[in-house]
Amino acid sequence: MRPLLRHARYVMAENPVTGLAFGLFALFLLAAILGPALAPYNPLQSNVAMALKPPSAAHWFGTDQLGRDIFSRVLVATRLDLTIAFASVVLAFLLGALSGVAAGYFGGWTDRVVGRLADTIMAFPLFVLAMGIVAALGNEVINIVIATAIINFPLYARVARAEANVRRESGFVEAARLSGNGETRVLLGHVLPNIMPIMMVQMSLTMGYAILNAAGLSFIGLGVRPPDAEWGIMVAEGANFIQSGEWWIALFPGLALMLAVFCFNLLGDGLRDIIDPRMRT
Repeated sequence: MRPLLRHARYVMAENPVTGLAFGLFALFLLAAILGPALAPYNPLQSNVAMALKPPSAAHWFGTDQLGRDIFSRVLVATRLDLTIAFASVVLAFLLGALSGVAAGYFGGWTDRVVGRLADTIMAFPLFVLAMGIVAALGNEVINIVIATAIINFPLYARVARAEANVRRESGFVEAARLSGNGETRVLLGHVLPNIMPIMMVQMSLTMGYAILNAAGLSFIGLGVRPPDAEWGIMVAEGANFIQSGEWWIALFPGLALMLAVFCFNLLGDGLRDIIDPRMRT
């Protein structure tokens, strides 16, 4: 553990952008955990007397059309958006990575079934497919998670299949077989851990995609339902007021959304450098 921590410090010292990404991730994580406690106002409480007020000392990000504090809503929305993204990424990883690594390792009918399933999903415009799934199942948080995991399934399955296909005849795999390990144990105990660095990068990237997907569904009315605080809903509500000059309603949740996607995209490269054993040689 200590060598890994020393290497992580070295990577962040050598690459300030990676350090910035981890710093942003820590801020988002802190906001997700402590957001409701840190919010200066109730994010759902309306106050029509304070409606459409610009940013000020009392309301750092201004107020929306119902007089709700935008800073509090952006802060509280972090937990919901990150929860949706994390749950969908974990589900996509469990479904896609495990089926993809099995397809690449065993080949045959397993490879054909997983490949055809991934091709079928990729044949649809992915956001349109997510819209259809949520519209059919209902715009609940769990259904948004399921839809986001399904559209990300081919990304994990294809990467895992390619990596497992390369490694199934490697020396360490042959040594594990000669040691008496069964195929399932070789797959889960030797092949899967060796493709985890690239899968961690994929998970970080799809965290950004998942946040954008959840926000996009909310923007068009198929995501999280009002009055819950969610970045996509807030941008959609603010878009109606941009032309009349109330720019702050859409700007600040949009910035939070942009920074989150930016953070997870940069985090992927840093995780690869830290986790990949070849980078520590």
